[in-house]
Amino acid sequence: MSENPGPAATAGLNRIGLTRADYDGSKTTLCPGCGHNAITAGIIQAAFESGLEPHRVAKLSGIGCSSKTPAYFLGQSHGFNAVHGHMPSIATGVKLANRELLLIGVSGDGDTASIGLGQFCHLVRRNVPVVYLIENNGVYGLTKGQFSATADVGSTMKSGKVNELMPIDCCAIAIELGCGFVARSFSGDQKQLRPLLKAAFAHRGTAVIDIISPCVTFADHEGSSKSYAAVKEHDAPLHDIDYVPYYEDITVDYPPGTTREVTMPDGSHIVLKKLAEDYDPTRRERALMTLEEARVERRLVTGLLYVNEGLEPFEEELGLVETPLAQLPLERVRPPRGCSTRSCRATGWEASPRARAAGSALLQHHRLGGDAPSTLDQPHEIDPRPPSATQLDGAHARHRLQRSRRDPSAAHVQQLDRRRPTIRQRAAYAQAADRGVLDRERQRQPR
Repeated sequence: MSENPGPAATAGLNRIGLTRADYDGSKTTLCPGCGHNAITAGIIQAAFESGLEPHRVAKLSGIGCSSKTPAYFLGQSHGFNAVHGHMPSIATGVKLANRELLLIGVSGDGDTASIGLGQFCHLVRRNVPVVYLIENNGVYGLTKGQFSATADVGSTMKSGKVNELMPIDCCAIAIELGCGFVARSFSGDQKQLRPLLKAAFAHRGTAVIDIISPCVTFADHEGSSKSYAAVKEHDAPLHDIDYVPYYEDITVDYPPGTTREVTMPDGSHIVLKKLAEDYDPTRRERALMTLEEARVERRLVTGLLYVNEGLEPFEEELGLVETPLAQLPLERVRPPRGCSTRSCRATGWEASPRARAAGSALLQHHRLGGDAPSTLDQPHEIDPRPPSATQLDGAHARHRLQRSRRDPSAAHVQQLDRRRPTIRQRAAYAQAADRGVLDRERQRQPR
């Protein structure tokens, strides 16, 4: 497949006018020949060819040799080095604060499959939009090469010790938990790695790429299943991969029946050229079966294992407003004390469309006199009339009047004096007022 670079690319610039050097970072301090350095080079080239804007990228990492690598690419981007195994929670917070950022998380087999396994699982099941790269060498390179949780059964250390524990397959876990983009590659195969990275940049949701990256110091000897020699011997690519961005046209047609195309949300295409077999990456059960067969046969399958572009990302599930929370003024993100629907509108604070729709449905549910939450699932007309002032503000007004005229001898007032309402309680009162049910609750309390 050929590309039309255009005059800007011919002059050494990409489509947004940046050079490849604009995507570089600091000089690497890793061992010469480390596979992580090859991954860094792949990220830089993929970002350059994709035309990523560095100031709209956030790099995240945990602890380990792999987690040092974000310093070596995209030096003009945002960055955060989290504590060991906690990069997923940082990524979740960053994405919720600014949904316009592209997140690139770099982790290792220890940072992900050992101390960070729980956080990795919850990141995947929530479908937080982040390109999650696992630089997998099967050893703990910072602590003298002990086996990590991804080391294969029968693999040996330099000392001759044999690993007898079953490995954790991060790709299989990601697919099982519903990840919409799962791939595996090899740091020494840039032709395969770069298209996968560019496709992951375009994915809306969690994109996991497990990259076998040999450790030249502790895991490149005979007997290691993740050495350069072993990976090249057992590598079994599922397909040849090409990535066509939305701003380019496919200029070469493959013979019918020899390729599969996957369309990304932005209009880009992943073109998978068939090799030995016709592998369909949209079939989840086939992906899991392929990984299990490869484990039994001691093959390393690489390529796009599974893709599903029909999943909603995490911020859409939460119903966040389109404007990033980090860019909203304070009066829009913090409802005033005792905020009702009417007073919130007056101050400019407004919930997301999904939250407003849910609130309207709940208010209508109470107006209809329904008691069971299941009635919300039934189709009915939403009352377009705004709630009355009595429904929204009357309960708060009476509560304030009662406190101003309270009798110190009253038992319930003494209890209020001893325990002032917390922020959470005040928020609950405001929500109850919006639903128009606080009046009924006050009537049940002793006076």
